[in-house]
Amino acid sequence: MDYLLQAGLSFLAAVAFGILFNAPRRMLIHCGLVGTVGWLVFSITQTLADDQVVATFLGAFTIALMSHIFARRRKMPMILFSVSGIIVLVPGATAYNAMRNVVEQDYLMAIELATRALLISGAIAMGLVFAEIIMQIYSRLYRRVVKKEKTDALVDIEETRQL
Repeated sequence: MDYLLQAGLSFLAAVAFGILFNAPRRMLIHCGLVGTVGWLVFSITQTLADDQVVATFLGAFTIALMSHIFARRRKMPMILFSVSGIIVLVPGATAYNAMRNVVEQDYLMAIELATRALLISGAIAMGLVFAEIIMQIYSRLYRRVVKKEKTDALVDIEETRQL
């Protein structure tokens, strides 16, 4: 499947989940963009690195960063974008196949698939957490710089008044 078709389908999936999540209409395109970019990062990384867990981590990290940016710019909750975007990375088929193999008593395959689903789910969680940490560090540094600039500006004003 080519990247253009994958991008379109991931956009539709993210928008559809945004609708289910009761996202405001004007935010649905943003939800779709988050899902699309996250899926493309996942897909390209998986092609280059041939590691689904690393690709999922990078996709989730990208989704979380974009969600933070859209949340701040659009003054909406971050979870609105992240949940809609992350749905394209959830290993639902892998977990389903693991359970199907348990029912069919193919336990070795079930364990392999369940382990893969668990690793992918963990990669999603780690990607979200890592992006959250990066954004908090950025916010603190940004606030420090802005506060210092305001303090410097006030000092300059006071010095000007004294002259």
